[in-house]
Amino acid sequence: LQISGYLNLLANTIDNFTHGLAVAASFLVSRKVGFLTTMAILLHEIPHEVGDFAILLRAGFDRWSAAKMQLSTALGGILGACFAICAQSPKGAGETVAWILPFTSGGFLYIALVNVVPDLLEEKNPWNSLQQVLLLCTGITVMVLLA
Repeated sequence: LQISGYLNLLANTIDNFTHGLAVAASFLVSRKVGFLTTMAILLHEIPHEVGDFAILLRAGFDRWSAAKMQLSTALGGILGACFAICAQSPKGAGETVAWILPFTSGGFLYIALVNVVPDLLEEKNPWNSLQQVLLLCTGITVMVLLA
């Protein structure tokens, strides 16, 4: 088995931990924010997990081992949610949410931009670059409208 598979599992566990933080903190704000955050993370996670599964297969894991390892990384999400709930201040959930949501949002933006911007800079076709920038702006607009 290649080390890249284990590194991917570690990164996926940390990613799931931040997802758990975000979901739990969002539900501390309100049900609506919690459900919106959960849906956004689910829409992100489905293709992400499929990609991670393919990375594990390429790293030498068999299908069953890769599936079990992917499932075990979900424990990171549970730990993140438990951490967010246990980190509540005696003064209320507001102080907890005041640092968890900006932390997780910043992390998600950083990861997205680190993955997207280098590809945009390497794109040779200006029409493809324009399409990607427009879709990125559309995504930001949708987030603003939902907020």
